[in-house]
Amino acid sequence: MSGKKRKAEAARLEETDRALYGAFRGAANSLSQLYTLVMGAQKASFHAGERHAMKRASVRQAAMVSGGQAEDAIVADVAGGDGTEAHARVVEEAEQHEQQQQRGGGFSMKSLLWHGGSAWDAWFSCASNQVAQVLLTLPYSFSQLGMVSGVLLQVFYGLVGSWTAYLISVLYVEYRARKEKEGVSFKNHVIQWFEVLDGLLGPYWKAAGLVSNCTMLFFAAVIQLIACASNIYYVNDGLDKRTWTYIFGACCATTVFIPSFHNYRVCSFLGLGMTTYTAWYLTIAAAVHGKVDGVTHSGPDKLVLYFTGATNILYTFGGHAVTVEVMHAMWKPRKFKHIYLVATLYVFTLTLPSAAAMYWAFGDELLTHSNAFSLLPRTRWRDAAVALMLVHQFITFGFACTPLYLVWEKAIGTHEAKRSVCLRALARLPIVAPVWFLAVIFPFFGPINSAVGAFLVSFTVYVIPALAHMATYSSASARLNAAEKPPFFVRSWAGMFAVNAFVVAWVLAVGFGLGGWASVVNLVRQISTFGLFARCYQCPPKAHAPTATGPPLPEPPQQHH
Repeated sequence: MSGKKRKAEAARLEETDRALYGAFRGAANSLSQLYTLVMGAQKASFHAGERHAMKRASVRQAAMVSGGQAEDAIVADVAGGDGTEAHARVVEEAEQHEQQQQRGGGFSMKSLLWHGGSAWDAWFSCASNQVAQVLLTLPYSFSQLGMVSGVLLQVFYGLVGSWTAYLISVLYVEYRARKEKEGVSFKNHVIQWFEVLDGLLGPYWKAAGLVSNCTMLFFAAVIQLIACASNIYYVNDGLDKRTWTYIFGACCATTVFIPSFHNYRVCSFLGLGMTTYTAWYLTIAAAVHGKVDGVTHSGPDKLVLYFTGATNILYTFGGHAVTVEVMHAMWKPRKFKHIYLVATLYVFTLTLPSAAAMYWAFGDELLTHSNAFSLLPRTRWRDAAVALMLVHQFITFGFACTPLYLVWEKAIGTHEAKRSVCLRALARLPIVAPVWFLAVIFPFFGPINSAVGAFLVSFTVYVIPALAHMATYSSASARLNAAEKPPFFVRSWAGMFAVNAFVVAWVLAVGFGLGGWASVVNLVRQISTFGLFARCYQCPPKAHAPTATGPPLPEPPQQHH
């Protein structure tokens, strides 16, 4: 019996030992797992803190958008790009930080007026820059085209211009995404269209983009100076238009102090308000004035005039030569792809009513009055419109010249250098002088728009973007890894290529071919009639004042006919 008891007791002790061992082993395993979890949490916390610190540093950098720091904009949300999701979150936090700073009393008037990078800033820039002095020449184009063709061509070229602006935005995103994957930084560097072409397609495309874009913007600036002199003459004809060109050339030279498109926030907002007022003034004034006695609407009458007017409308909706610079100034550049279309739709509400109303009221008289102001009676409303357009043309002059300033800075090696505003402005002045000079040589308000549209705008903002898009995505691998896929309304790459091919063929045949022929013929006629260095182009005849030593001088014979 005693042996059996000892065996039973030993069995219980052994079972107790096994239970105790199992409990100890379970506790040890739990402790090991707890330690592993704690170490993992500590490691995750460390990395989260590291990311948070980097985000805060990026937020502070984005919030302090001064002196060109905002030029280091990030192409956010590019599918498949390394680190781009984090970049998107950084930008969103930057915007939230700015809003919280304003709510918390950190509001800065300088930030409100000077530093812009939102989608709204880009929209104001596009809408303001798209229609400037050309608003005053569109009635002249309607007299050449007729009412129906004028309306249809405005809608057509507006949509074509929106399409090629979309292509430019796609190519910018593609270029930026590729460079960011390579670790390239664009701090203190503004990307421009010729650099996008160089990075995607090589040096020959770069040369084509550089020459065409700079030449077009150069003549766009010339046109703004001509328009300033033409407009102010209808308020103060004490000085001739050539003298006014000298004066406004000096005024517009002050745009050398504006660093980049990031700093056009208040200018773009005010500029769009000014064109809106002027467009509706033209519409209402023409309606109130009514049809002139014996008005005729003979357009389209001649092929030369028809294609001159059509090319002027092509020029009207070709204002996206500065698309890349505007995108680079944005905090979220990928949002730009639909902005230009929305801006164009708004511009239609300005250009269509004003041009149609003026042509309805004055008809063929517009054929000899390329500036719509010249046919309206002088009132305080017209003087206000003239003054507002003068300010707006100053802004548009800056829009046209700023990319030229940046190209010049890169050429002389001062672009990325941290220099004072005055030194930067001094370095930019050589760009203004030739613009000023050509505005004095060719003061032909209206005809020069068509010539620039045919030979420069057609290639710069229509043909080259369409061809560059086709060349960039010609390979299957490029299409597979594209940062932007075809839009929903095209659906396929074949559809994209078909639309691009149509744009190239149309603009080359109608814009460059027929439009170029008509514009040159019309421009030569203007030069033959008024001559180069015309003192007062299309000025109405003025009676000569009596001299101190004799009677008034007789009028020239041709002014009596």
